[in-house]
Amino acid sequence: MTKYVTLHDDQQPRKQSICILGSTGSIGTQALDVIAQHPDRYEVYCLTANNSVEKLAAQARQFNPAAVVIANENRYEEFQAALSDRPDIKVYAGKKALEEIVEAGPIDTVLASMVGFAGLVPTINAIKAGKKICLANKETLVVAGELILDLVAQYHVSLLPVDSEHSAIFQCLVGEDRNEVDKILLTCSGGPFRLYTHEQLEHVTAADALKHPTWDMGAKITIDSASLMNKGFEVMEAKWLFGVPADKIQVLIHPQSIVHSGVQFMDGAVKAQLGVPDMRLPIQYAFSFPERLPLNGERLDLFKAQKLEFFEPDTKKFECLALAYEAIHQGGNMPCILNAANEVANAAFRQGRCSFLGMAEVIRKTMEQATFDKNPDLDIYLQTDKEAREIARQCVEGSL
Repeated sequence: MTKYVTLHDDQQPRKQSICILGSTGSIGTQALDVIAQHPDRYEVYCLTANNSVEKLAAQARQFNPAAVVIANENRYEEFQAALSDRPDIKVYAGKKALEEIVEAGPIDTVLASMVGFAGLVPTINAIKAGKKICLANKETLVVAGELILDLVAQYHVSLLPVDSEHSAIFQCLVGEDRNEVDKILLTCSGGPFRLYTHEQLEHVTAADALKHPTWDMGAKITIDSASLMNKGFEVMEAKWLFGVPADKIQVLIHPQSIVHSGVQFMDGAVKAQLGVPDMRLPIQYAFSFPERLPLNGERLDLFKAQKLEFFEPDTKKFECLALAYEAIHQGGNMPCILNAANEVANAAFRQGRCSFLGMAEVIRKTMEQATFDKNPDLDIYLQTDKEAREIARQCVEGSL
């Protein structure tokens, strides 16, 4: 999946020039911490955000990128004023600027950490520009996995996973190139509602769902984790990243979040990657692979952990995971439909316009009514996303 060069002891690696798509989010801010710990290895070329003007301006002042992009054009003047004393930093705004900045010549690596479908086109443009891709935007592979993998092969670029689970799987597979995988073991905490009954789930709120037991993440992905839709997305990611069919990817509820995922090989041996819940490790590993660099932070103490538990997920109670598997089996543009409907339902739940269990209902109805295409291209994906969002909105509003 990845090409790399082995350095001799007397060789110093050239600094990687990094573009972070979504620098003000959870992944982006932790990536900047990794960069700050290794100023001899990494430098920031570009930072982007959707709306977070003050936070993006503060990041720009600290890391001195050549360029910054605020995706929301309505915030451009405000953002430009915030950096008016820094003429050395180019300020851009809008969707087109976001999609084009990844093509800049000095950029070596693009960390795709934007949330949702919006990350698809910038990632495609970065691949076509020959950049190394560190992928934290799971929706890119969920929506268009086959297209992305074809482009990665065509343009001979490296695609490295940043999600903790997929990084764990990747780490387990390093050095196992010729050994057949029997099963991928994909873990998740189970979220805050793991032990809730169906009746209890009827009354949970977004505030309840945002209390993730082990990980500190953005609001959208935290809700997806509570519904287990996030795990469905990760099954799709694993399928494309590691070339393993969905029926060989087993989801395990692991409340301690210590085993980040593993691989079972044909001889029955299981390799797993363990660690504290800290996204900086998979981010840094994607940046530095095949090297492991020092990283400040908490270390895993197995004596304190004491126990590791694993349970099967309840796909009747958490229907979103079942719908994700259904989308995988149908293929074509169905995962794109699933993702679009989920983004609408997730936002509606956070805004109090949809119940927790109602999210699955919106997604199911959208999957039933949106136009199915077995062999989509990028234009079809863009059309599908637009159509599915409209159907999902109507479902939320009760007009369908």
